[in-house]
Parts: sequence; C-alpha cells; structure tokens
Amino acid sequence: MTTLPERAADTTAEQPWPVRLLSMKIGEYVEKMSTLWVEGQVVQLNRRPGARTAYLTLRDPDVDMSLSVSIHVNALDAMPTPLGEGARVVLQAKPTFWAQRGSLMLDARQIRPVGVGELLARLEYLKRHLAQEGLFDRERKKPLPFLPRRIGLVCGRASAAERDVVENARRRWPSAVFEIRQVAVQGTDAVPQVCAALAELDAHPEVDVIVIARGGGGVEDLLPFSNETMVRAVAAALTPVVSAIGHDVDTPLLDLVADHRASTPTDAAKAIVPDAAAERSAVAAARARGHRALTARLHHERRRLVELRSRPVLTDKGAFVRSQRSVVDALRDRSRRRVEAQLHRARDHAAHLRTQVRTLSPQSTLDRGYAIVQHADGAVVSDPASVVVGELLRVRVARGDFGVKPVGHDG
Repeated sequence: MTTLPERAADTTAEQPWPVRLLSMKIGEYVEKMSTLWVEGQVVQLNRRPGARTAYLTLRDPDVDMSLSVSIHVNALDAMPTPLGEGARVVLQAKPTFWAQRGSLMLDARQIRPVGVGELLARLEYLKRHLAQEGLFDRERKKPLPFLPRRIGLVCGRASAAERDVVENARRRWPSAVFEIRQVAVQGTDAVPQVCAALAELDAHPEVDVIVIARGGGGVEDLLPFSNETMVRAVAAALTPVVSAIGHDVDTPLLDLVADHRASTPTDAAKAIVPDAAAERSAVAAARARGHRALTARLHHERRRLVELRSRPVLTDKGAFVRSQRSVVDALRDRSRRRVEAQLHRARDHAAHLRTQVRTLSPQSTLDRGYAIVQHADGAVVSDPASVVVGELLRVRVARGDFGVKPVGHDG
C-alpha cells in the first residue's frame, strides 16, 4: 500500500491527496478554530415547522460575501423580536466543515439583533475617526459649477428621489442634461453599486456635478450612506458631489463628506442648476440699473455743460481775447524795441568793423599815394639790391598799374 504524504506541501502529481483526505484535513483545521462573534445581515431564513434547527444566510454588510448558518430554534425564539430577512444581527458561532459536501458553515449558539442605539454608537465612532483624518474639513470641499454641462445622478430604480431631482431641475433650467445611474440604495448591494456608479460618473468628461439621492427611511435603511467605503469614495472623487439623502432630519456621514449637503432631493435640484426665471429677472434688473445709471450720468454731464456754457467767459467769447489784447500789444512793442535796439547796435558794430577793415586794407594805403613794386613773378620788391638793371618791374598804384625798368642803383 502506497504511503500518502503527511503535509500538503509534500504532495506531488505522482503522490496526490485523495479528496477524502483533503476534506478530513480541512475539517481538522476548522475544528481547531474557537467560537467567535460575527456580524452580518440576514438575507435568507429557512425555518420549517416542527424542525429543531433553522438555517439562514448571513451576508457581509459591505461586500457580496455570505456564509450559511445553522441555529437551534430555541435561540431564535429567545430573541426579543422575530427575526426577518434584512435584519442586522451579531451571533456567536463555531465554524464547522461538512466533509461530504465540502462546505463551510457556522453553527450558531446565540443570536442578537443589532439595536439602533448600538448602530448610532458605531456611526459616532466612525464619524470621529473620519473627522480626525480631515475628510469633513471645509477646505476640502469643491465649489459647485454655476451651470453644469451634464448632471450625474445616482438613485434608486424608478424612485421618487429621481423624479424630484430631474423634474425640479428641469423646471428651473429646462435644458438641463442628466446622466442617470440607477442602483440599489438599500441592502447589501447598495455600497458596491453606488461606489461603482460614482466612479463611472466621476470619470465622465462632461459630468460637472454628481448627485447621490435617496428618499427618507429608518436608520437601518440609510446605513449604506454612512458606510466607510462609500464615504472614502466620495472624498476621493474629483467631481463635486451633492448629497441628497432622506429628509432634513436625516444626517448620514455622506452629508458630511459631500461638497454640498441638500436636505432633500428637491433641495438638491435647486443647488445644482440656476433658476432660469430668476436669472432672466436678474438680467432685466441689471439692465434697468444700468439704464438708470447711464441716464443719470447723461443728465449730470448735460447739467455740467449748461453750467459751463453759462459762465461769462463762454457767454462773451471775445471778452477773454479783448482782455489779453493789451498784454499781447505790450509784448509785441517790447519785442519790437528790443529787436530794433539789437539791430542798431549790430549796425554800429558793423560800421566800426568796416572802417577798421578799410583803414588796414592795402587799397587804403595805395589811396594815400603809396605804390607796390613787384617782380615779374609777382614777388614784392622790398630790397633795392634784389632789382636788376633793365628788369621789367610792375608798379601798382591806387588807380591801376604800369611797368618800369630800373636804369641804375643809387650809391
């Protein structure tokens, strides 16, 4: 007989474990697990008349995971209120493994409903924890667009919240365009579906604002909108998010993390689009104010022109010219006298210079009877020794010149 490996890590293709051995090993491991408390939501309850054991399916409140549970009917009967589907409970159970079916179950010993007070206490703890992280800070909130191109709407299927948002928004702004995602807004599917729709709309290039809307309900009905996963998804969104959950008195954690909190879906419609009639009225009022301001300015400037025209200087346009004529005449006479004096001095100076020039000129010397004797090459004779007997010399006098030849030298 072939010896089977003791550990799963020692198995090979040549020495595998048979199914029975694997089931036994898993059963032995599960049997070692201790009793524990687990919380979830009852989604299916099977209790047959006369049977001593009832069976239910317990689902995780946030994700789509569930386990089968067996429980003695006496534990169910001991509950203060009858257990129904959708109830949130906490139970004490021992994990068990059914080797023949290869299924894991919980064998419940006690079961307790999660009360509203306990839920509120947990929500308050989560609220403080998220507030410490800064998820509710005002600085993180993004402003809503004045007129979004498209409006993302996450709501229940055929819900009154959808009608309230769409109808009131289009009543205010008839051309409002919506991108609607209908999801579960209650129960275990609410959180993953709302988060998926939020991520899809946040990635849409034309969606400028997202509204998450739901009608009113009890604390248990609105629990998905206080779920930590959804709160963090809204905080991480790049598109402004408007929370319109329940009525004015309902305050899930989604209201605190959203960029704008609307008390009702109708209030959300008023926040995401402007009122066309109010905007037209505001434009008309602005035009009227502008017209009044412009008219008042024109009247003011017209009065100023009338006042300016009524001044004496403008009434008698020649008065100013006449008042300045004597000044102009005096300035002109003064300028003439000054110019004439300068001209007279310049004339005297020029005559003096002319006299000096005439006195010092060679012509003046010639006029007094002197003559200039020059050689044939034009050189002036200044020494008798430079003259040769018989040389033709040129003699310049005041009225002309003539030639001479020396015949000899004196001494």
